Amino acid sequence: MPTPAPLLEAESTLTDRYQTTVPEAVRTALKLGKRDKIHYTLRSDGEVVLSRAAPAGGDDPLLGQFLHFLAQDIARHPQRLQSVDAGLVQRARALVGGVRIDLEAALPADDE
Repeated sequence: MPTPAPLLEAESTLTDRYQTTVPEAVRTALKLGKRDKIHYTLRSDGEVVLSRAAPAGGDDPLLGQFLHFLAQDIARHPQRLQSVDAGLVQRARALVGGVRIDLEAALPADDE
């Protein structure tokens, strides 16, 4: 399988203390800000993959990307927004009425 053409190539230099500056184009592409963490993956062929590390606190990076996508889509196409039908709200309440959930409770072992 041929290697796909890179979307972006950039270089930086290591200092005497083995530090480097992440090039602006890479910071922008990965949406990196000050104090964000970077994850490095070293592959068996010597390739190193640099990616944005998951935020501390266990936030799901895919959820963040999805929410960002939704925000952009709403901004681009506000005409697509629709109110929720009152009948749907009533049916949902009837299905879950009285159900209490403790979001802080540990999951049972078979649910993890």
